[in-house]
Amino acid sequence: METTLDIQRKRLQLRAWRRGFKEADLILGRFADARLAGMSADEVDQFEALLDEADGDIYDWYLGRQPLPAEFDTPLFAAIKAFPVADHAADGDGPGAT
Repeated sequence: METTLDIQRKRLQLRAWRRGFKEADLILGRFADARLAGMSADEVDQFEALLDEADGDIYDWYLGRQPLPAEFDTPLFAAIKAFPVADHAADGDGPGAT
């Protein structure tokens, strides 16, 4: 039986890939594919809060174009910035890709 956290992780993985902004899809989707299953409940909640933000804002914070708000200045966001996105590129990126 799936736990509430498992269901939340699956929902967030899909949301990470369905941003509507290709760069955000690739950054957040690939990060979610690689790391979401191992995140603590607190980290999952932080990731969900981040996904509630506008793609343009997330991308500007990621690139350092705009200052990162204090609520997102966390080890999780640092892990997203440090994540080797290009190393996780694959044909058929996205949820359910093999």
